[in-house]
Amino acid sequence: MSVKIYTTPSCVYCKMAKAFFAEHQVQYEELDVARDVKAREEMIQKSGQFGVPVIEINGELVVGFDQARFRQLLGIK
Repeated sequence: MSVKIYTTPSCVYCKMAKAFFAEHQVQYEELDVARDVKAREEMIQKSGQFGVPVIEINGELVVGFDQARFRQLLGIK
């Protein structure tokens, strides 16, 4: 399982997504697009989005905090 989350330090929805993943013991890679220009460019290229969070789960993109979609992609009931 591969989970990558593009975040910024002040993003409330990013914090909610990370808390959801922690609650369900989901390992993830966090990329701070406020500091990491390469990660920011990667996020924009993949999603066409400038806002965060952008979350990639096994190659599928989720824009924003979508708990139902997280559950579906991660197989969490």
